[in-house]
Amino acid sequence: MAKKMAPHDGCSATAHVAHATNETIAIYPITPSSPMGEISDEKSARKEKNIWGTVPQVDELQSEGGASGAVHGALCTGAMTTTFTASQGLLLMIPNMYKIAGELTPTVFHVTARSIACQGLSIFGDHSDVMAVRQCGWAMLASNSVQEAQDMALISQAATLESRIPFVHFYDGFRTSHEIQKIEELSFDDMRAMIDNDLVRAHRARGLSPDRPEIMGTAQNPDVYFTGRETVNPYIEAVPAIVQKQMDKFAELTGRAYKLFEYIGPADAEKIIIIMGSGAEVVQETVEFMAAAGEKVGLVKVRLFRPFDARKMVEAIPSTVKKIAVLDRTKEPGSLGEPLYQDVRTAIGEMQELKIASFTNWPRTVGGRYGLGSAEFTPAMVKAVYDNLDLPEPKNRFTVGIYDDVMNTSLDWDREFSSEGDDVYRAMFYGLGSDGTVGANKNSIKIIGDYTENYTQGYFVYDSKKAGTITTSHLRFGPKPIRAPYLITKANFLACHNFSFLSKYEMLKNLQAGGTFLLTSEYSADNVWAQLPGRVQKSIVDKKIKFYVLDAITLAEEIGLGARINMLMQTAFFKISGIMEESQAIGAIKDAIKKTYGKKGDAIVEMNCAAVDAALNNIQEVTYSAVTNPIVALKAVPDSAPTFVKEVTSQLLLQEGDKVKVSQM
Repeated sequence: MAKKMAPHDGCSATAHVAHATNETIAIYPITPSSPMGEISDEKSARKEKNIWGTVPQVDELQSEGGASGAVHGALCTGAMTTTFTASQGLLLMIPNMYKIAGELTPTVFHVTARSIACQGLSIFGDHSDVMAVRQCGWAMLASNSVQEAQDMALISQAATLESRIPFVHFYDGFRTSHEIQKIEELSFDDMRAMIDNDLVRAHRARGLSPDRPEIMGTAQNPDVYFTGRETVNPYIEAVPAIVQKQMDKFAELTGRAYKLFEYIGPADAEKIIIIMGSGAEVVQETVEFMAAAGEKVGLVKVRLFRPFDARKMVEAIPSTVKKIAVLDRTKEPGSLGEPLYQDVRTAIGEMQELKIASFTNWPRTVGGRYGLGSAEFTPAMVKAVYDNLDLPEPKNRFTVGIYDDVMNTSLDWDREFSSEGDDVYRAMFYGLGSDGTVGANKNSIKIIGDYTENYTQGYFVYDSKKAGTITTSHLRFGPKPIRAPYLITKANFLACHNFSFLSKYEMLKNLQAGGTFLLTSEYSADNVWAQLPGRVQKSIVDKKIKFYVLDAITLAEEIGLGARINMLMQTAFFKISGIMEESQAIGAIKDAIKKTYGKKGDAIVEMNCAAVDAALNNIQEVTYSAVTNPIVALKAVPDSAPTFVKEVTSQLLLQEGDKVKVSQM
């Protein structure tokens, strides 16, 4: 049977499985996990049934503590139950998590791993929250991509039923939860085949019932508590084998094979990185690029983090390895190293002492931090980690992706290094929050995914203030699966949907030479050049950019769409980029308009279709020859501003906050 390919982000991919394999879902919204609860609630409101033919009950509680309490209560009745959370929300669930695990109750909590508020609040992604619950007695299964978010959701559901150990299934907040990919969507038949109904019935039979009276949740004194706490050991010990068994079963059903620890790279690698989460996808892309050039570099992807199977980990590492870098997406102040680093060092030491590991030489192991608060993690940074391993004394407890001029933990990296091939088309769109840019680009991904054989990826950067601030859309299309969970820095196409951005940001810095620039402009092709800042003109001339303008704002107002310029700009992208044949693209856009706006009436549909036609008729190419305006450096604040404002605030205003140094903070 042909596989169904469909666009999903991490949240929708997970909810697809979670709603189908549960009967009760207790939710409380917290960014970036909220879409999972919203999608589940919508499914139940539409009376969508699960794999057993019933409509799951979705209840929103008053807090995350209430949600986890409701889950615990429902589980104690024998219901198949789940929840979704992140960050402080997960921490508020800890008391119930201890009880659920201690009572050997199967469930899966799906977590969009997110920063914990420390020196400041961050709504963005890292592993701080999941690392704070690793002591609760739950199995912890990491997904590296949108495809895996769906697949591991099902594997963890099957594994928790067999093992009776509850699972935290997690993936990187925003980077995976909100990244759109074209994936192979699981069918209900796949899910039914993975979920053993005998194990579901056994879970139900353990539920509290007056027909089968049992005692649960007793108090224990010093004479027996310690003894009772150790009774969980055989169940925990069995988890790795059960997870691998379910992964193997999943592979037979779908053809997608997973391992607890998966090695990528040449068999004789001498330097490897060990990592989990979306960063593993970045490392894999870099390894494949460097190995093709003869470099002996490799990668071990960690999927099952708890319980940590030391034997399986060392078995995944080539015996030729001389140096290892372990990367953690969290910070644990005062520790000898972050959690994954400590586990890896301990595992290697124990396996060497037991003569289970067969390394030619005891590998030198160092650890580092990356990507806190969704900080960028790119192939250039991965290469810097491998370069660090080349040193006679590699830096340990390092950071990568920031500039630490206080403790000098950071590694230097080459911002020009790229591992992306020419077969991937990269497009960037700068819009204003609520102008429809992001929605239009999500539509473009769906159209290209549906009408071409291309794989697609979409990621959207929002200011945390959301509406009315800058949004940046990063779209990739290509013939092969795309492993690039990082921002585009070498775009083939760049669109600016607000003319004022040219005076505020270095708009063209990420557009490669010979690329295409589309500008929303009230000025026509004949007179727009004179209105551009000199530094923008210089970038266009130096890079030999193809330059187009469209007065989308005026056209949208004339058509009756107000400030919603999305349909005009989406049409212009398809016409200029050539990513699809024009007539096919226009037909697809108009079909999408009917599906999206059909319920709002014919007038709305006709207005948006008119916008498509208006865009086609009003795109203008700009001819230019030389820089005609003064070249003035971009400044966000006056020279008279205080030092902190000049050194830090100005960088943030220019979208260059990643260049701020630790000393300046």
